[in-house]
Amino acid sequence: MASNPSSGVPKGPQESEDLQSTADMTAFVQNLLLQMQSRFQAMSENIVSKIDEMGSRIDELEQSINDLKSEMGADTTPAKAKPDETNTGSAE
Repeated sequence: MASNPSSGVPKGPQESEDLQSTADMTAFVQNLLLQMQSRFQAMSENIVSKIDEMGSRIDELEQSINDLKSEMGADTTPAKAKPDETNTGSAE
């Protein structure tokens, strides 16, 4: 009973179909994973690029603020200049 030749014959084509289906699913999943990896890599590079750009812009902003502080420091060094300007404005 264990070796029934008629029961072994139908399994052959079914097993072949199952193997093909498994191979197709494996190929599909591998392709999908490759696409996801590619998109993830592109997004990661884009994020790193944006972070670098933001860092540069922050550095430029910091430099501009320091320049403005320096200019204001040079303008406000003579303390008598500002009261004179306000006095002349009120004298009119």
